[in-house]
Amino acid sequence: MTGTKRSSEGLEPRRAKLLFRSWHRGMREMDLILGRFADAEIATLTGAELDQYESLLDISDTDLLPWITGQRPIPDDLGLPILQRIIAARDVSV
Repeated sequence: MTGTKRSSEGLEPRRAKLLFRSWHRGMREMDLILGRFADAEIATLTGAELDQYESLLDISDTDLLPWITGQRPIPDDLGLPILQRIIAARDVSV
């Protein structure tokens, strides 16, 4: 059981793959944060946002989790506005 509430049915292959990757990170905390975000947003992300999200999923959980939880500052050069949306969504759901 992944925890996802959304099926990949009806999603184009790229979005379905990103949904799967969001729920299968390796660190349960990140599965929940990114999986819930993907459940809610994956179908409506623009092409540019999908590019950003895909780049974000390439970052290791050990780097990403402290940025999302505010334990470490997000590097200035990261340049992924989608990360701010994930942080905002996490803050609302907590």
